[in-house]
Amino acid sequence: MKSLLFGVACLTAVVGHAVAADKTNVNVAAPWEIASVDPAKSGYVFQRLEVMETLVDADLDGNLRPGLATMWTASNDGLTWIFTLRANVKFHDGSALDSEAAASALQRAMTQPGVLGKAPIAEIAAQDDSVVFSLKEPFAALPAFLANYSAVIPAPAAFDAAGRPVKAIGTGPFQVAEFSPPQSMAIARFDDYWGERATVDSANYLAVGRTETRALLAESGDADFVFTLDPSGFRRLGSVGSVETVAVPIPRVVTLKVNAGHPFLADPKAREALSLAIDRKGIAAGITRFPEAVATQLFPPALGDWHDPALPPLFYDPERAAALLAELGWEKGANGILERDGQRFEILLRTFPDRPELPLIGAALQDQFRAVGIALEVAVNNYSEIPAGHQDGSLHVALFARNYGLTPDPIGNALADFGPGGGDWGAMNWQAPAVAKALAVVASTGDRAERAHHIKTAVRGIHAGLPMIPIVWYQHTVAYAKALEGVAIDPLERSYGLSKVKWAE
Repeated sequence: MKSLLFGVACLTAVVGHAVAADKTNVNVAAPWEIASVDPAKSGYVFQRLEVMETLVDADLDGNLRPGLATMWTASNDGLTWIFTLRANVKFHDGSALDSEAAASALQRAMTQPGVLGKAPIAEIAAQDDSVVFSLKEPFAALPAFLANYSAVIPAPAAFDAAGRPVKAIGTGPFQVAEFSPPQSMAIARFDDYWGERATVDSANYLAVGRTETRALLAESGDADFVFTLDPSGFRRLGSVGSVETVAVPIPRVVTLKVNAGHPFLADPKAREALSLAIDRKGIAAGITRFPEAVATQLFPPALGDWHDPALPPLFYDPERAAALLAELGWEKGANGILERDGQRFEILLRTFPDRPELPLIGAALQDQFRAVGIALEVAVNNYSEIPAGHQDGSLHVALFARNYGLTPDPIGNALADFGPGGGDWGAMNWQAPAVAKALAVVASTGDRAERAHHIKTAVRGIHAGLPMIPIVWYQHTVAYAKALEGVAIDPLERSYGLSKVKWAE
């Protein structure tokens, strides 16, 4: 109860009763903290709240469309891309968006964590009213990469003389009114916005870690929009007359990342055994409460060519799992735990509580792996422990929900996860040259038939090697006040769509 009161108190402090009463304001509760004003760290929040924008935008179906750039063209050799900037765009501080500001922001983004560092960009330069990208090799996915949150365009005044981020200043329909990291942010309509003005005067964002608190905020009316609910809270809110609930399939999958360099997990048979030990149907029905979301392969059906109906589906067979482990020399030892060469089969799983189903799935995996003789310790900590463990080599396995729609074209994440060297949220110590080569072709060509062929090659290689073991496909659960009109849930999770919502008369 203490966490609920804390959440309500914080939201009330941010919102103010007078603003909430006149229905010109929208209150949002979500699990994600705002780390800082640095777009490299909090760009996803600034993009979702429509504070900062990208050169390229995407609609709800993932189709690319103009953003801060009205058009883009590529040279015949595919090595030069020109993005023409929209005219008469102002930053929230009143300064004009020009090619120097855009190029400078993107040059910085290339040096920060994000997708641009994965693109073969040799140079980003300002040229008249355009931003010019010079590439080391053809890269047809560049426009999709530039729609990613890590490529948002902040104002020059957002940085101090040393280039350090000091303010959150963008070009979107909302500007930051109050900023209190890591928990809350208030935004106000930007009346000089280049496009259609927001229909509400203001909105408030509160990071609420506990899913029970988020659900209770929706039920009480203290939050008008609530994102990422646990199954019980989602079901309960469905019976609340003032609240609308919706679950949208999204290109995100709950997956088990495996360190393929770990001596217990290096053999593909060991990773296959882990997969066979997972009761996906039980997890989907009993934990996520969406039985239809069993992940039979990594990429869900919403991802088009990346979902291969011809792949043999992953399935549950603990007896086969035990047999594979026996083939690898593991024998039952004390307390039923497998032993080999004097070592017990003990591994550590890292996960985090921000997505409420993850610790529950971790506990289920602990029981299911125990049934085949694997001792799984589950550590629930900050999500940053996963990329840190990848970088220092200490990670055994990790459980998280990976979004393959962070760029409208999944090649962005696929290349980051399964290209040469793998990635913090992708493959670890897994070498698959054929997959990396296929992904490089997919990224470089715009020929649909050629892309489809190489996507299939990559997908089948990932499915066979199991560097990432999919468990359930994700449902984006949202609750919002029924009195809100114009609500549109973005399956790519790029925007909350607050600028288009309004209160019913």
